[in-house]
This record gives sequence, C-alpha cells and structure tokens, in this order.
Amino acid sequence: MSVSTEIKPGDVLLELDGIRMSFGRVCALDGISVKIKKGEIHSVIGPNGAGKTVMMNCISGLYHPQNGSIHYRGERINHLKPHERATRGIARTFQKVEVFGGMTVLDNIRLGRHIHYKSGILSGSVYMGKTAREEIEHRKFIEEEIIDLLEIEHIRHKPVGMLPYGLQKRVELGRAIALEPELLILDEPLAGLNLEEVEDMARFILDINQEKRWEITCLLVEHDMGVVMDLSDNVYVLNFGNMIVDGPPEEIQKNPEVIKAYLGEEDLYASRK
Repeated sequence: MSVSTEIKPGDVLLELDGIRMSFGRVCALDGISVKIKKGEIHSVIGPNGAGKTVMMNCISGLYHPQNGSIHYRGERINHLKPHERATRGIARTFQKVEVFGGMTVLDNIRLGRHIHYKSGILSGSVYMGKTAREEIEHRKFIEEEIIDLLEIEHIRHKPVGMLPYGLQKRVELGRAIALEPELLILDEPLAGLNLEEVEDMARFILDINQEKRWEITCLLVEHDMGVVMDLSDNVYVLNFGNMIVDGPPEEIQKNPEVIKAYLGEEDLYASRK
C-alpha cells in the first residue's frame, strides 16, 4: 500500500540510503546515499562503468539491491516491481531508445497513459459511453499537451521506426511524461543527438521541470557536462560504484576529485600549473 504524504517543493521526494548492488565479485554500487528534492533537476555523472545506470535501474525496479533502502514519498519501495513504481509516479527513459518501431508516434505515447485508464474489460470491448469519453479525454491530453510541447505534431501518425534517432528520443520522452510522473529518470537523453537536437532536448527538460502544468522532478544521467552544469540544481559524482562528492554545479566543476575522476592525475597536475 502506498503512503499518502504531502510532498512540497524542496522536500525530499526520493531517498537512497546505503544502496549496495553487486554482480558476483563486481561491486557496482557501494553504499550509495542520495536525496532527491521535489521540483529540482538532479544529475548523476561519472566515467563509463561508474554505476550510473545501475543506480537508475535500482530506483526504477529493474534491479533489487542487496543492501540499503529506497524511499519514495516516504514509502519504502525496495520490494515493488517496475510497474508498481510507475503507478506511484516514477517514469524513465533509457540509455538506448526503447520504442515500438511499427507503431505510430501517437500510439507509442498513448502507451504511457495506460495506468490512467479506468474502464474495465467489458466496457472497453464495447467502446462507447464511459470508455469512449475516457479515450477522447486522454487523446486530447496527448495531442494538445505532450505533442505540442515536444513539437512533433507533423509526425504524430508516422511509424516511429521510420523516424530519425533524434525524433525517436522525443517520442520516448513523450511516452514517459504521458504517465504524468512526479519523478522522471532520464538516462543519457542527449546521447547520439546533434547540437540542435541537444539544445531542443535541454529546453524540453527545463519546460517539464519548470512549467506549472508539469513541474516534474528530474533525475538526469548525462555525459554532456555543459548541459549538466546549466540545468542541474544538484550534481552527484560516481566513480567505481562510490559517491565521491555531491553539490551544486558551481562547486562540482571546480572539485579536484571530480577533475581527477574524469581527467586523471596527470591532467589534474597540469591544470594546476
């Protein structure tokens, strides 16, 4: 049973406490603790293999850590399956685009609304009355809110598999926000995009976080340090499964431990000369 708790902007929405995740003898996360505040954009950075995606998989329920606790809105969710966490208001996009290529843009995004449908099997099979009204309401929300926000009106009836990679990324984002989540996990949303597409995606992320219609708390995993520093309220730095530092962007980008993790000691020494 979910815990009904009023969470205001600035309150802790998601908390990881001492999360440890191992695969055989490999420790991917070693006692990670994180507090994500409602209404903010938090980013997780670190070299390849640092444990960033493992951390996101623990939050979304794809992995279950051996030690530690995950609390969302005050409820311990370690035992919950991914779809149960989705019903609580946690959505995500993936490092590699996960879309249904043979379906249209509109149908892909509609899949993100499935938890909001209330009609039963009998009324759904007839498609009239309450079911029809519900379908119209959800479709209106998708077309007038999400598709307009992501500027994909011109491709809404096209199969997603026929679209360029950058547009497929938008569709995946649209499907995630169709769930109307309170927390959105974005795993490398800018990977593989050109400069113009990066600027567009960064703008979309800011919009869904800051506009009153959405106000979605975002947890971002990204390698583009310029975007991370521009968008984030707080940055966490992982290295070899350990949290080496966290803080506001202006502190993180000057931190010697961060420079060492990304550049190596020789480059750190050279940067001090």
